[in-house]
Amino acid sequence: MHIQEWLESVPAVSVYLLVGVVIGLESLGIPLPGEIVLVSAAILAATQDHINPVVLGACATGGAIIGDSIGYLIGRKGGQPLLHWAGRKFPKHFGPDHVAMAEAKFDKWGMWAVFFGRFIALLRIFAGPLAGVLKMPYWKFLIANVLGGIVWAGGTTALIYSVGVVAEEWLKRFSWLGLVAALLFGLGSFFLMKHRAKKAAAAREAAESPVAATVD
Repeated sequence: MHIQEWLESVPAVSVYLLVGVVIGLESLGIPLPGEIVLVSAAILAATQDHINPVVLGACATGGAIIGDSIGYLIGRKGGQPLLHWAGRKFPKHFGPDHVAMAEAKFDKWGMWAVFFGRFIALLRIFAGPLAGVLKMPYWKFLIANVLGGIVWAGGTTALIYSVGVVAEEWLKRFSWLGLVAALLFGLGSFFLMKHRAKKAAAAREAAESPVAATVD
């Protein structure tokens, strides 16, 4: 079967569910490629008439808001031990360097770390749980969560869909290139945040060194 025929046979409801569930689980704190899935689905909507971009954006937004809220509640109940447990289970995502970087962003931006964190691959999985661990007032978290979810999920869907419609004929011939581009974009943002996490950890160690020397 030609790839275009296969794409046309994909049920729209399965795309909506996949996007909502993956983004929801990522927002909850599970390291999944939510951005890659969303961008790929928006490209698919631009080339397939049976996938409604409005419904797609609504599912992505709903998954983002609900997932973040659940993550907040889990962080609120679990506290710091939850981060230590996650660090042992997922050291590449929740290691001390990543936690230090995320906490530094929260100290600097407050509730807006939740909003802006939605646009940054690594912070996206931290925002909800870390806001709960740090006991951020829920009303502040909710405002930033809802606004961030709408702007990120809805905005990304609208932007990628609009670009996809303009380049529809090209995408139909080379749809796999669009998926590759989405993958590279997601990986690039992830490695950028890993680099920043290492810099944050180095800065933290440098700040702690004089203290340790004084104690000795």
